[in-house]
Amino acid sequence: MSSTTTANPVLRVPPAAPAEAAAHFRASLAFHADVSDVAAALAAGGDPGFVVLDCRSTESWDQGHVPGAVHLPTALVPERAGQLLDTSVPVVTYCWGPACDGATRAALALAELGYPVKEMLGGFEYWVREGYEFETRQGRERRAADPLTAPVGADCGC
Repeated sequence: MSSTTTANPVLRVPPAAPAEAAAHFRASLAFHADVSDVAAALAAGGDPGFVVLDCRSTESWDQGHVPGAVHLPTALVPERAGQLLDTSVPVVTYCWGPACDGATRAALALAELGYPVKEMLGGFEYWVREGYEFETRQGRERRAADPLTAPVGADCGC
């Protein structure tokens, strides 16, 4: 490796071989869904084929949540999941946002109980920042999309 490459922080550790990279990214898609894909599936109407699960506290849920989501705080997953969820239906978990791993902990607990599960990347923060409707104790709300997180008035093309 040349001295130019070792000084470059991006290439200090070289990229994985293409086959390894493909396996990694394929696996990542098996574990994650993004906010816009979840929103599109829910907006298509009918049964989306999954349940959205908000794993935050009741106070957080009341502050705002994805319409139609099931509320089940992470700590209560082991004792209440069987009452609220069907093990044959995939679950998409979310928490506050990218800096919170509550959705990851909830997804782990659900997987250990036998549920097929994915985590919604970006959580509730990105749901709101991308301009999707949400519910609060006072009713439904929608905020303008943040142009730093979602293209305004267009599909991002990804």
